[in-house]
Amino acid sequence: MASRSTPSPSRAPGRPVGSVTRGTTNPNRLRRMDRWIAAAHGAALRRAGDPVAVDLGYGAAPWTAVEMLARLRDAAPRVRVVGIEIEPARVAGAKPYERDGLSFRHGGFEVPLEGGERPMLIRAANVLRQYDEEQVAEVWARLCARLAPGGLLVEGTCDEIGRRHVWVALGPEGPRTVTFATRLGSLERPSDLAERLPKALIHRNVPGEPVYGFLRDFDRAWAAAAPYASYGARQRWIRTARALSADWPLADGPGRWRQGELTLRWEALRPVG
Repeated sequence: MASRSTPSPSRAPGRPVGSVTRGTTNPNRLRRMDRWIAAAHGAALRRAGDPVAVDLGYGAAPWTAVEMLARLRDAAPRVRVVGIEIEPARVAGAKPYERDGLSFRHGGFEVPLEGGERPMLIRAANVLRQYDEEQVAEVWARLCARLAPGGLLVEGTCDEIGRRHVWVALGPEGPRTVTFATRLGSLERPSDLAERLPKALIHRNVPGEPVYGFLRDFDRAWAAAAPYASYGARQRWIRTARALSADWPLADGPGRWRQGELTLRWEALRPVG
């Protein structure tokens, strides 16, 4: 779903909201996001009576939805996954992959589910990348309004093979956290993740904006932790995170840092103005 025009609630009834994306996808591309979701949201999915998770805009092939089901069921065995795509041909192509707990539907940002169900999770990865920045708040609000109580929206961007990924987690009330995740062995400096900032932040990586200051401090802490590189990139990352926690409100700890992740409160990176 990619468009230069704002997705509007005034579209004709029954017409999906949004536009078709390029559909680029690869197996295992979203593994870092899925593992974080299972860790951060698995308990809420287990508590729900009939939890539904949506893979919104899964692309030209259904791999990400298939993998999402397997990974989430490790954390919440009753979860069902619905892949939603705005391109009818992609939905038709995904139908042979349907199985117990996995189905595919035609739709867009209106998130059409059977019987008006409200999902406990919506994952929108690499969907807003080509939208304009001013459209993000409306899309976030629309998707958050579809969540069940206690639900979570995870929206972000990654590279083609999932080595670098940044996402925002939102509840019904709005954005909560921003997570930076990477394959540590491929990282030269943390600011390399800037190219994968979600649309709400990518154009804000300029002096005077919080995300710019954070990435600057991230690089400085990484450089200061260089002596720990002899113990491996993981130990260097953990040391870097500890140093950052003195000045930035990190929302996770060593258990997640060891995975090559770092999560901050949204308020720390909220764009100026």
